[in-house]
Amino acid sequence: MSTDRGRLILAVEDSDEDFHAFTRAMKQLNIAETVCRVCDGDDALDYLHHEGQYTDFDQYPRPSVILMDLNLPGTDGRDVIREIKQNEQLKTIPIVVLTTSSNPKDINVCYQYGINSYMLKPIGIEALKKTVDDFFHYWFKAVLLPGSQ
Repeated sequence: MSTDRGRLILAVEDSDEDFHAFTRAMKQLNIAETVCRVCDGDDALDYLHHEGQYTDFDQYPRPSVILMDLNLPGTDGRDVIREIKQNEQLKTIPIVVLTTSSNPKDINVCYQYGINSYMLKPIGIEALKKTVDDFFHYWFKAVLLPGSQ
């Protein structure tokens, strides 16, 4: 899964329906960034550490941004965030949580662990398109990401 422009989103999302809605919104908005999906926290960590099936650095490059659901099978999203942000090689990768949880405890814990943004999954295609557009505009047009200089 190589990317021409070097910009890659690692989507950590266990819901097929949510992931397909996200990529459908991207297509409708003509957003052509590369998205690599893993379905659980264990695969996310394997991908980032280049372990298991993810050992090929060319096929599985370092992501520019991680888009993370919280409630994942296996290693929970909160634990994945904590591990990434405690790792010297990975901690500069921005993490954006995209979840259904508006629980203040989840929000606080995620920011304490070092996430860069917390977004709620919207209901409805138009609201989703707005969220997707905001996400891509901010992370790929408004900010400078590590390694993009």
